[in-house]
Amino acid sequence: MTIEQKLSQMGITLAAPAAPLANFVSTVRTGNLLFVAGHLPRMPDGSVLNKGKVGREVSVQEGYAAARQAAVNCLASIKAAVGDLDKVSRVVKLLVMVNADPEFDQHFVVANGASDLLVELYGAQGRHARSAVGMGGLPRGSCVEVEMVVEVAT
Repeated sequence: MTIEQKLSQMGITLAAPAAPLANFVSTVRTGNLLFVAGHLPRMPDGSVLNKGKVGREVSVQEGYAAARQAAVNCLASIKAAVGDLDKVSRVVKLLVMVNADPEFDQHFVVANGASDLLVELYGAQGRHARSAVGMGGLPRGSCVEVEMVVEVAT
């Protein structure tokens, strides 16, 4: 089963990637590595899922869902860059930034929203190195931002 078939079975549709909000590009490929810029949990209608600080206005479960959506948006950019999500041979690294209350200490649980999705889709090749860090704020009031590095087939 292809990655896009798996996404479809999960009820996930890839929206067209959003244009970057500032002076950068969504992906950069060097050799077999594709560096994916930070993506917000933007919904197909352009709204941002679960705005606010995790541990204050946003629950851990809502943060988890937002991290999952941000990873979906990263996948949309990967597809736009390489044409086929099955060309991803390995998810190498994730950085999950969590807009969190200063006392919040469950960043790793929020980050699992992105990690769990990638392992569901890619199996062992979806297991990755990861950092999950707290931030004082993120663009557009988002509760999370996810960036990743993937290895792609030539």
